[in-house]
Amino acid sequence: MNGSAERLTRFLRTDEVDPAVVTRLLARARELERAPISDALRGQVLGLLFLNPSLRTLASMQAGMSQLGGSSFVIQPGAGSWAIETELGITMDGDRPEHLREAIPVLSEYCNALGVRSFGDAVDLASDLNEPLLSQIDGLTNKPLINLESTTSHPCQSLADWKTLDDLEIPTDGKFVLSWAWHPKPLPLAVAASTLTMAAQRGMDVTLLRPDGYGLPTALMERASAAAAQSGGKLTETSDQADALEGAHVVYAKSWGAPRHYGDPGSEATLRAELRSWCIDESWFATARSDASFLHCLPVRRNVVVADEVLDGPRSRVVQQAGNRLHVQKSVLLEMLGD
Repeated sequence: MNGSAERLTRFLRTDEVDPAVVTRLLARARELERAPISDALRGQVLGLLFLNPSLRTLASMQAGMSQLGGSSFVIQPGAGSWAIETELGITMDGDRPEHLREAIPVLSEYCNALGVRSFGDAVDLASDLNEPLLSQIDGLTNKPLINLESTTSHPCQSLADWKTLDDLEIPTDGKFVLSWAWHPKPLPLAVAASTLTMAAQRGMDVTLLRPDGYGLPTALMERASAAAAQSGGKLTETSDQADALEGAHVVYAKSWGAPRHYGDPGSEATLRAELRSWCIDESWFATARSDASFLHCLPVRRNVVVADEVLDGPRSRVVQQAGNRLHVQKSVLLEMLGD
């Protein structure tokens, strides 16, 4: 975990990175947007291990490494490579012939930096909040490590979102609303937790808007509260849509599962059954600022999470967000591997 302004060797959570390094990463990302092509990482290799699916993260990491003159390889267990076992102390007589304890050190032999996506099992909330899988991976490699989304953190997405807010000239003390939205199944906590913390780190007036039962776990709220305290930001939580959205500069939509039904999708489905009205349409912006922006990390289900009128309208900045993934991730790679 990085705690100084020295060279970054771990990018696992934005709030564990020295504020001076965050500032440097964002500044370099803006430079890379203007001048994207170089041979700064010529001859270097980025290893990418995806234990869970990806579109933007996979494509942008490969494109970014190529634009910097380097190369990359992608491992997607069970799709062209051996399925990987992650449980410790297991007798491996099932359908997973490779163990993480060998896979990570071996892949580290082939690359200069490693990026890993690892959501975990989503069964035991108390365990998952401690990020056992990410911690195991962290301890198995001596190469620079990038978290490409874990159980509770998606730092590359959050850094791109931070750059998007800067690009839009949203005031650092502006009002940022992270709103839960309906989805047919419970989704991971990572983007919601990272987004809340990122906005608090930026010093914003942050509101978590969610229906009853969908408050984020205490540990994740405490993480965001600590970031707000350090930056001078604010953090509030409510189920009152009108109050939350009044004067908002940004509405960021995301769905996540109810903590008390974590690992029990059947019970969780009962809780969310009456919440389909939590689909963001233009009426949600009635009391927000007239120029309020809509953000979402993608992929997004149209007319489930957000209505077409918002997603296709002038408020939507989702493509710009996704584009910024390329620039900030190149900045992280240069911070880790550049001269």
